[in-house]
Amino acid sequence: MRWGLRWKNIGIVAKREFLARVKTKGFWIGTALLPLMMAAWVIVPSLLAETTKTSQKLAIVDRTGAIAEKLQQVLAERAEAGRGRATFETEVVSSDGDTEALRESLDQRVLDEEIGAWIWIDDTGLAEGRVEYHAESTSNFLTQDSLEDVLTLVVREVRLTAAGYDTEQIDELTRSVRLRTTQISGGSGGGSLGLALGTFVILYMVLILYGQQVLQGVLEEKSSRIVEVMLSTVRPAEMMGGKLLGVGCVGLVQLAIWAGTALVLTAPGLITMLSFIPEDANLPTIPVTVVIHFFLHFLMGYFLFSACYAMIGSAFNDLQEAQQLAGVVIIFIVLPFIFLMPVVDDPDSTLAVVTSLIPPLTPLMMMVRIAVKMPPWWQLTLGYVLGFGFTGFMIWAASRVYRVGILMYGKKPTIPEIWRWARYSGR
Repeated sequence: MRWGLRWKNIGIVAKREFLARVKTKGFWIGTALLPLMMAAWVIVPSLLAETTKTSQKLAIVDRTGAIAEKLQQVLAERAEAGRGRATFETEVVSSDGDTEALRESLDQRVLDEEIGAWIWIDDTGLAEGRVEYHAESTSNFLTQDSLEDVLTLVVREVRLTAAGYDTEQIDELTRSVRLRTTQISGGSGGGSLGLALGTFVILYMVLILYGQQVLQGVLEEKSSRIVEVMLSTVRPAEMMGGKLLGVGCVGLVQLAIWAGTALVLTAPGLITMLSFIPEDANLPTIPVTVVIHFFLHFLMGYFLFSACYAMIGSAFNDLQEAQQLAGVVIIFIVLPFIFLMPVVDDPDSTLAVVTSLIPPLTPLMMMVRIAVKMPPWWQLTLGYVLGFGFTGFMIWAASRVYRVGILMYGKKPTIPEIWRWARYSGR
């Protein structure tokens, strides 16, 4: 293969690929969808928190004589403070008289919609850790969970008081303790951890989306025979290089739009949050070096997997055939998700080091390690050497397969045949 590439031709092909995609409605629709989803992630939870709050008329039968009054008080206080996902309008019903008749009358009141539900509290049930709940429908899990939380709190307090304990003192003595973390060296802060987790999502989407676009673009050119005309003036390696650069620039433009949208959506909330943070608080930061590493690993991952997709697209005749082998490539994009949490928990473990030095996994796994705790310089260097070295090898192999496969039609090639194309394609 001749490596005297004409960069002017690569630029022309890259420009064509870039403009052909950014001028389509699909590009702008796809670009707008993620910001809309991001806005939904910010707005919808708060709306759901409001709309999922329910109110229920609740009848309380307390045969112990010690729970109902306190339960009413706590439920009223929580409703007034706006706490909890459900509020209750309570009514205490006397347990005197015939038990069965009382139960039947309460059930009838539920059916007549006078009350939403009724509960039965007695010593036997409390000893077994249960309180009966009767309603026409028992699928209202949010309401039941809220009631269970308050019942647990009230019953616990009544039991402790009956046993002679001071509940406020016990609450103080059993108050939970939180770690106030300070990262003293070798790391890049909590903000970078968020960047690393975001990297997973962004790289996954970009590698899948634009890798598939490279694959489909090659197949379309091959099936339409346009490539035969283009190859009369452009070398196969130049054509493939221009395609990868053009589609990559489309990805960078889309990432910039998404990042700007995220900044606009989160800025008001961040400004409000910062106004409540104490002056001596340690704020998470994202060093410039982490951003540089992110950009380099993005380039590594994009060119590595795009070269694989270009190789597959040039070797096969239609999308259905190509998808079978493309599934193998997707495995290496999805596999890092399996190792994500163990690596976040211990970025210096053997698992973290090994997976970050396996070239197809390096773009994602090394980025996570950088965000959580900066790896030793030799591991970073080795990761870049292996990662970009393997990427260069895949581009070299893809260009050789592209040279032969782009003009092959009809017979579906086998993997050994594709390997022979990579080894023996003419100079």
